[in-house]
Amino acid sequence: MKTFLGSIVAGLLLALPLAAQAGNVTVKGSDTMVILGQRWAEEFMKKTPGTKVQVTGGGSGVGLAALQNGTTEIAMSSREMKDAEKTKLRTRYNTTGVEIPVAKDGVTFYVSESNPVNALTVEQLRGIYVGDITNWKQVGGPDAPIIIYSRENSSGTYVFVKDHVLDGEDYVASAQTLPGTAAVVNAVAKEKNSIGYGGAAYAKGIKELKIKQGNEEVAPSAENIKTGKYPLSRDLYFYLRNKPSGEAKTFIDFALSPEGQAVVTKVGYFPVK
Repeated sequence: MKTFLGSIVAGLLLALPLAAQAGNVTVKGSDTMVILGQRWAEEFMKKTPGTKVQVTGGGSGVGLAALQNGTTEIAMSSREMKDAEKTKLRTRYNTTGVEIPVAKDGVTFYVSESNPVNALTVEQLRGIYVGDITNWKQVGGPDAPIIIYSRENSSGTYVFVKDHVLDGEDYVASAQTLPGTAAVVNAVAKEKNSIGYGGAAYAKGIKELKIKQGNEEVAPSAENIKTGKYPLSRDLYFYLRNKPSGEAKTFIDFALSPEGQAVVTKVGYFPVK
């Protein structure tokens, strides 16, 4: 956790001067992808020491807004770009942007390792996050209130869960929003009656819930996410204003190369190739 936060802070401190320099590549957005982006940058800069790649988080919405206002070259996003965001991009740059899937992930719901609940249906997760289910005993757990952790609304994972789990309904007002997936994992590890969600790569020190589908319980495993069997599988994206060129293209080519996709696996996500 400390190492992760330290990397983010270091990235933020370095971002301002580097973003203004020619010959650098700026990458900003999804907190789900920030560790992956930083690993790609580290490996890429070892191979091409003359190029600086600066990676910072903030959330998918923040990255896509930076793409619209011209302060980043590449936006990282854990969700697809919205129509309204495409419209803003077209208005300013006469383009709806370029979408490049760079990795796969499975949005995972976390509970305490001491929680006896191992699997929930998507409908039960919806019930918890819209406030219809408030006690663990309603889903086969202990008689204890459910403490709900969520992400900020700038997060692509927040939007993905709202669209694909909550069917567009609003989160219950009692859901506590936290600034990143690492913070959600840390909170769930400390609160035995809690539930949270985030990327599969962050699921350390807590229990990952399986998704019930009929009589089957589907785990967010590598195979299930790669094949799409896990119902909350998703692509992770790079977005650019135009077709990539120059150093940005070289960096993206590296991320999609066998070496770059091996980094995806090492970080805990799943390759697109």
